[in-house]
Amino acid sequence: MEAATIAHEGHGHHHGPPEPNRSSRVEAQTLGMYLFIISEIMLFGAFFTAYFFIRVVIGDEWPAENMHLPVAVAGVNTAILISSSATIHWALESAKSGNRNGLKVGLLMTTLLGATFLAIQINEYVNIGFPPASNAQASIFYSLTGLHGAHVFIGLTLLVFATTRAFKGHFTEKEHRGVEIPGIYWHFVDVMWIVVYTTIYVI
Repeated sequence: MEAATIAHEGHGHHHGPPEPNRSSRVEAQTLGMYLFIISEIMLFGAFFTAYFFIRVVIGDEWPAENMHLPVAVAGVNTAILISSSATIHWALESAKSGNRNGLKVGLLMTTLLGATFLAIQINEYVNIGFPPASNAQASIFYSLTGLHGAHVFIGLTLLVFATTRAFKGHFTEKEHRGVEIPGIYWHFVDVMWIVVYTTIYVI
């Protein structure tokens, strides 16, 4: 009788499926960003397929004879973008530790570094000396670097929103997704540029 009573009480405390283990769940916003990044990797993959088709399948020279790529300038730009990955990481860690000044400075530095990268890339387009329609290599060069530049612009937009919110005091040690999610995207932009720079400028 006593065992039946205990069993009855136990059933009274549980209705429906068990509570999810929240520590193992990815938040909806973070999952959405990861899924978006996967789709963007596929988009970049389509352009890289055209690039490798020209270089490997057809065997055309890269870059073409009339194309001069500013490898050194692009290398400096790469260092700038890699530095911005460090500053966005610093901003997020500052948010987690309640360091408001570190958060503000980290986001502001990341935004400025990203804007510098984009300005240098635009200046490169202005002075590079060949149009996109000059040959297939030029079309792929502008397509890949331009696609990445568009992603940098999107990232900068997210960073401006995050920086504005940081200066308004919106982020706390427990609530900092508004920094973390743009940070994930920005790291993706940085890694993708390393791939673009290596394949387009170096190899």
